[in-house]
Formats: sequence, C-alpha cells, structure tokens
Amino acid sequence: MPKTHKLLELLRTYWRQERPLEWRFPGQDPHQPLGRKAVADAVKRASERAGLSKELSPHSFRHAYAVHLLEAGTDVRTIQLLLGHRSLSTTARYLRLATTKVCATPSPLDLLPSPVAHPQK
Repeated sequence: MPKTHKLLELLRTYWRQERPLEWRFPGQDPHQPLGRKAVADAVKRASERAGLSKELSPHSFRHAYAVHLLEAGTDVRTIQLLLGHRSLSTTARYLRLATTKVCATPSPLDLLPSPVAHPQK
C-alpha cells in the first residue's frame, strides 16, 4: 500500500473514533481548530520524551519531508509543488542543496560505454 494510502487510512480511523464535528483536529475548545502553539508544544514534549538533544519544531518535519523526497530522487520542481512554493529558488534555498549532494550526482556522460581500443595495423 502506498504511503499516501496509509496516511489516508490512519486519518479515516481517527475520524471514525473521534468524530470531530467542526474541525478535523479541534483544540481544547471544540469550536476552534488545534492552534499552532498547541502543535509546537506537542512536538517539543515528544522530542523531550524521546531524549532528542536537537530542538525540533513542526517546521522541522516539513523540512525533513522535503529533504527525504530529494534524497529519494524526487525532482526539485515536484518538491516545490508539494511545498506550495511560488519560486523554484525558494525551494532550492529551503532544501539547502548541499554541494556534496550536487557533486555526488552522476553525469549522464559517465554512463557512456568506455571506448574500445582498436588494434593498430
């Protein structure tokens, strides 16, 4: 099952169990959505419980998602569309395209067969 289908199934299970009325993820007040601060606090608590030394934020997950897509071979234009960036240069800066990553990309010319030595007459 593709990962997107797994996420959809998880969301459906959540919805069947919780049956939120107005908001998919309601805040403490069920008439208001879960707020940014509540999400940031949850990420911080989870990070602390996991014993992680690096401070995380919800934005860290967005960045990691984009970098994992890049490392899996997804082209930058597709990542741009998924992130909702207007400019491709924003996506490139966002991904902080490392020189090592760019330099490690094989050239299509490297795929050419090696020249065959012909015997001299």
